[in-house]
Amino acid sequence: MDADLHPNAGLESVHGAASRWSLEDARAIYELPFNDLIFRAQTVHRRNFDPNRVQLSRLLSIKTGGCPEDCGYCSQSARHESGLTATKLMDLRRVLVEAKKAREAGATRYCMGAAWRSPKDRDMDAVVAMIEGVKELGMETCMTLGMLDLGQAQRLKQAGLDYYNHNIDTSERYYNEIITTRTFADRLDTLANVRDSGIKVCCGGIVGMGEEKADRVDMLVTLANLPEPPDSVPINMLIPIKGTPLGDAEPIEPIEFVRTIALARIMMPNAHVRLSAGRTAMSDEMQALCFFAGANSIFVGETLLTAENPEEDKDSALFRRLGIQPMERAAL
Repeated sequence: MDADLHPNAGLESVHGAASRWSLEDARAIYELPFNDLIFRAQTVHRRNFDPNRVQLSRLLSIKTGGCPEDCGYCSQSARHESGLTATKLMDLRRVLVEAKKAREAGATRYCMGAAWRSPKDRDMDAVVAMIEGVKELGMETCMTLGMLDLGQAQRLKQAGLDYYNHNIDTSERYYNEIITTRTFADRLDTLANVRDSGIKVCCGGIVGMGEEKADRVDMLVTLANLPEPPDSVPINMLIPIKGTPLGDAEPIEPIEFVRTIALARIMMPNAHVRLSAGRTAMSDEMQALCFFAGANSIFVGETLLTAENPEEDKDSALFRRLGIQPMERAAL
């Protein structure tokens, strides 16, 4: 049957920011024959983006380790025996040196992450200075600092922050299997504070943590049904880290990962869908399928916070083979 004649064809066309996705509709699309699903996702992608441009971001850990949360995937939790040494908040000058290197390498967005449950008031001045300094370099700015109250979010907005990352990680049903020190509702509250402050939301999740297929679909339904879908949706493939509760997790089957990317693109057509953690374990062919399914953003650089990431020359070689160009820096 032709994809356009499939009984579920066009479901995404009736869904937008003002309407809600049902689990049934999302599951029906996720479970389409693979060729139909990828064709649908690429069609949606081409309506909204240049299919041969990918946005490049760089991620820097400005404060590593010692986090009081118990996220089962994270090497930075003080509760896990991952061997990671905690550090203090990075000096502003070093942050700006690294940001300049990222800009020179083609990154248009600079993301900074601190291993906190939430930032303390004494840390805000330094964080604000980092945002202002990176903005002066002509780059988009993104922070991930844990939970925020509305006042903190408003202060980050005043400093010029463009994006705030706060992932929901998985479905509400499976959430307590991964994290017990903060609730799913806590995550949604921070997203509301970020959105209400006028900062763009960057929010996605992690797959390959032992969740079921239905959990991956449910996670994307939650994101698509937010009052405003996220502007950026990072889809991470778990990197099992020794010493964490998920250190021995079985990897997700590659086709299932690509299906997740495709569904994210269809349900959130205007978002940058980011192929995030886990790319070191992906073949070039798997990454190519992800780009064809609608992924149009990646992290560049040798590390993602504390995990390995493909080296820049490897990404450049893959881009050359696929005819992909870096997305140009947005006007600020």
